Amino acid sequence: MHIAVINGPNLNLLGVREPERYGTATLAEIEARVRERAAPLGAEIAWFQSNHEGALVEAIQALRGATDGALINAAAFTHTSVALRDAVLAVDVPFVEVHLSNIWAREEERHKSLLADLAIGVVAGFGPDSYVLGLEAMVGWLRRAERPEPGALEV
Repeated sequence: MHIAVINGPNLNLLGVREPERYGTATLAEIEARVRERAAPLGAEIAWFQSNHEGALVEAIQALRGATDGALINAAAFTHTSVALRDAVLAVDVPFVEVHLSNIWAREEERHKSLLADLAIGVVAGFGPDSYVLGLEAMVGWLRRAERPEPGALEV
């Protein structure tokens, strides 16, 4: 099972950027935790981060046919990028939206996500654990999707 993790702007500054809000874990430390948890789940992880909207669009476009699912933390672009939304729609890859902070407990402009209604689910507010929880949810969802529902007609 292949899971891509796409990280948006300023996440490369984790550990030094607003530690009172985001904690002291770096993005590399979060990546290590995700990879550690992925191994026993049988998931391979591809990791990407960019501060540039176009690079994120291209990374999302590259998911088509290359991954089973994704975790996306679009960071500030969550609330502003129609381009990222259009890319997610175009590739039709299941994903979980993740956030370190609880976006609904923050400034009002962060309450709206342009991706959430396209996601399988949203995990927010658990710091670095949001990624691990999102990974577990994504893997569980993919495993359930691989087998027919009880009583489903097999053709």
